Amino acid sequence: MKDENLDRASRNRLTERMLPRFAGESLFDRVARAVCVAGCLPRKELYEAWEVARRVRRRFRGGRVVDLACGHGLLAHLLLLLDDGSPGALAVDRRIPASAATLAASLTQIWPRLDGRVRFVESEIEAVPLYAGDLVVSVHACGGLTDLVLERAAAARARVAVLPCCHDLRGADLGGLQGWLDGPLAMDLLRAERLRAAGYGIHTQRIPGDITPKNRLLLAEPP
Repeated sequence: MKDENLDRASRNRLTERMLPRFAGESLFDRVARAVCVAGCLPRKELYEAWEVARRVRRRFRGGRVVDLACGHGLLAHLLLLLDDGSPGALAVDRRIPASAATLAASLTQIWPRLDGRVRFVESEIEAVPLYAGDLVVSVHACGGLTDLVLERAAAARARVAVLPCCHDLRGADLGGLQGWLDGPLAMDLLRAERLRAAGYGIHTQRIPGDITPKNRLLLAEPP
């Protein structure tokens, strides 16, 4: 349940002092308590990952989860919690924070079935093999990284979900739409259109704007 007095966009780290805020027995509250105990994740990232994960799982079930530009890897863990039909997850970033292991341990202590099912890999996105059965996800991969995630997923004919951010408009091809639409929206529309032209079915949603103004969620699946 949403706490009207809590700033969900805060970049302050969640710590054990916040535990009373999450006293319920819902899955979200239990995850939030594990995040508080780990003490390494900004509040905003908890809410972003949760809102993306539950929307993704309403649409896409099963498959290996591949979380690109994963940060602490919370999204990968949440997608496994929400659907045990996925065998495991690969969490990839150029540099994995040392505290990602702390967060993973806190979550695994509560849900032992997660043990060994999320593998962290430090790598460039280009070097990660993707397959048609995968579920490729990325939350706020900055600028052109979002395009790379989409390109890699489409090349593998994998399902994909992205929450874009940090739109780099310098020299960008906006398809002439900037006369009607602001630049970031035009860019995201063209991203969706490129996937549609590649045969993908497109689904567009938003996560709550009080968490982030960069809240457009693009989901796509091959036929």
